[in-house]
Parts: sequence; structure tokens; C-alpha cells
Amino acid sequence: MRAAPAPAARRRPPRPEQPRRERPAFALGAALGAALALLLGGCGGIKAADLFLVQRTGTVRGAPLTLLVNEEGGVRCNGGPELKLEDAQLIEAPTTQEDLPAPASRHLSLAPGPRSVFSYRVRLESGSVSFSDDSPRQPAVFHRLALFVLTTAQRVCHLPL
Repeated sequence: MRAAPAPAARRRPPRPEQPRRERPAFALGAALGAALALLLGGCGGIKAADLFLVQRTGTVRGAPLTLLVNEEGGVRCNGGPELKLEDAQLIEAPTTQEDLPAPASRHLSLAPGPRSVFSYRVRLESGSVSFSDDSPRQPAVFHRLALFVLTTAQRVCHLPL
């Protein structure tokens, strides 16, 4: 006795050939750019906004300093790793930053006096200011900023000046 033949496997009818969709080159570039940004961004963490950038120059050894201060109390000294401000400086940094936009929006630049030791250039979102430690007619915020830079350089950055 012969066994009944097995039913033929069901086959799907072939799909009509569809034209291949080309992806625009910019889509691939955008995807690669986004992946690179995430990779370089340190696991996608949120970075604190910068309050201000101070560039100090001067006539004494140790005067050159670049100080970047962010709103969470982080500070970078001369492009180094992020350090943390001390408690008193955590209060002083935003207070100083709040008083700088008025002169910065006018791009106030004061000439140095006759006995200048340090010169400062400060950039923030609203503009920039430049002055020296002995510039005549300085607003009080410039004196506070110079003191903030000096104490931060010594206490946080561990620099001599």
C-alpha cells in the first residue's frame, strides 16, 4: 500500500519588485554626526552653562590665566580639568556675573593706569569687558571680579597668583 502524497507546501506568490529607495546623503551624515556628538559628549550628560570666561595677563610671573566658570560652581583653570569652587566663591561667582551684563553689553574697555600689573578680558553671553587692575573709573564689579580671579587662582587652581 502506498502512502498518500504529502500536501505541497504552500508557497507565497512572489512580491512584485519595488524600486529601491535611496537615502539622501545628508541623512547619513546627520546620523553619523549625532552619534559622534553623543560619543564626545560623555554619555549624553547635561553640561552646565558657562557664567563667564576671564583671561588675565600681566607683567609678573604667573600672571597669565584663563578661567572658565560655570553655573554649577565648576571652574577650569588654563584649560585643565574641572574643579569645584569653594563655598564663598559659589556665592560670589553668580553675583559678579549678574552685575557684568550692563558694562559687557556696551563692550566697556578701560585703559590701564600708570602702574598696571594685571589686565583682564571677560566674556559672557551679553558681551565683553576689558580693564586693568588700576584702570581709572572702574565699576565696583571689576574690583570684585579681580578679587574673585585672584582667590580662585590661589585656592582652587593652586597657582601662586
